[in-house]
Amino acid sequence: MTSRNDDRRTACILKTLLHKSASVLVLTSIALGLGAPAYSQQQESPSGASAKKPNVIFILADDWGWGDLGVYGHQQLRTPHLDQLARRGTLWTQFYVNASVCTPSRVAFMTGQFPGKLGVHHVMDGGETSRRYGVPDYLDPKIPNIAQLLHNAGYATAHFGKWHLGRTPNAPLPERYGFDVSLTVNSNDKRGPRELGQANRPHSSARIVDETIRFVESNRHKPLFVNLWLQDTHSRLEPTIEQMEAYPNLPKGSPRRIYYSAATEADKQIGRLLQRLDEIGLSENTIVIFSSDNGPEDASIYDSSVGSAGPFRGRKRSIYDGGVRAPLIVRWTGTIPAGRVDNQSVLSGVDFLPTICALTGVPIPVGSNLDGENMAAALRGQTVRRTKLLFWEWRFRIFGDTINRSPRLAMREGNWKLLMNPDGSRVELYDIPSDQSEVDNLASQHKAAVASMSKRLLGWAAQLPKALADEDAGMNAYPFPKQEATDK
Repeated sequence: MTSRNDDRRTACILKTLLHKSASVLVLTSIALGLGAPAYSQQQESPSGASAKKPNVIFILADDWGWGDLGVYGHQQLRTPHLDQLARRGTLWTQFYVNASVCTPSRVAFMTGQFPGKLGVHHVMDGGETSRRYGVPDYLDPKIPNIAQLLHNAGYATAHFGKWHLGRTPNAPLPERYGFDVSLTVNSNDKRGPRELGQANRPHSSARIVDETIRFVESNRHKPLFVNLWLQDTHSRLEPTIEQMEAYPNLPKGSPRRIYYSAATEADKQIGRLLQRLDEIGLSENTIVIFSSDNGPEDASIYDSSVGSAGPFRGRKRSIYDGGVRAPLIVRWTGTIPAGRVDNQSVLSGVDFLPTICALTGVPIPVGSNLDGENMAAALRGQTVRRTKLLFWEWRFRIFGDTINRSPRLAMREGNWKLLMNPDGSRVELYDIPSDQSEVDNLASQHKAAVASMSKRLLGWAAQLPKALADEDAGMNAYPFPKQEATDK
């Protein structure tokens, strides 16, 4: 594990500037190269008599479906610790990530911006896929991100687990983005593949939690921010024999037993972290967030990919709700209502940065051009009506069943969700609260709504950086049997 070698004098200057003024600040971030000088003060102060800044631990699972928790309705997969987290906090059923695959979804969490406008519309793998589709090698560290902002405000910061924001030889390490310490895989970190890679995959969740606990204990007397980004339940899953004993009634080696065992092991490790927070007295002043980067993988890619999208149509890569709706549980004892289920508020990954900044009292650079909005009121127990539109794109093929192959573009406005291709084909309009599975296309019955929304959706898509797309993107044709010509 490595540490930042920050210039102490620069850190002192930044800290002094942050606490000196409650209006516009002028910051020069020498270590991070953050170029935005002015900061917005339209933030909330942390609650509590001492106004102590809350800790933030963001647990992000990988390919973990909306329906892959007991508290979200799964009848077989056991997640007792996450279920308990929900009982001690609030659960949202209409939470959306901003892409149907991992890298762009993570970019949105980090920056508060739609990933497509940053040119990140596919995975940053540094290989032929990225080069073909024009995806950058890595996320530009000059773009303001949540770790930089909290670090500049005096937070101890760490990232443990999956990174996936750049792993080519020229890609910056997480420390360039504002993290004091890190141990990562799918990055340019040479230690990550050895310690968290496939050879140690069954124990990766435990190791990631170990690092998190160590960091929390070492920084317990200062505000801290941790990205705890699991690799589970992304395939290839290889749970140990001991881990698979959690499901003795399922056939040995069966996809369900493999998948459920890996998920339950991850839940067990999360429980260990939550217990340690209780033991050292940090639970009441720590915001714990659990979510996933996108919907569950399709079994046509990996046999063990049997995650649940709940009642929703679509899986990973699809921009039907099954691909972009994710679980969201947030606990902040004494501030966020316990045992609450919010079925009304529509939240999104791009809201993460402005909401956390609001809850921690950390200013946001003026001109950041965020696509998300401050949803602190929703976390505090209010039902909030979203004011900003949500947009998605997926310009590549979608694997698996035809029913899950969505059009290339989508947007959500109020209760309506519109999907269509850039050429105007496959126009689909759904009333999401009434039609969770997106099967009743109301486009022909609400032409005014379609006209208004399609204009904005196509306008948004036209502003995205130009890049290649798969020829069959947005298509859902099925190869029906045809009468073959016969010789006469």
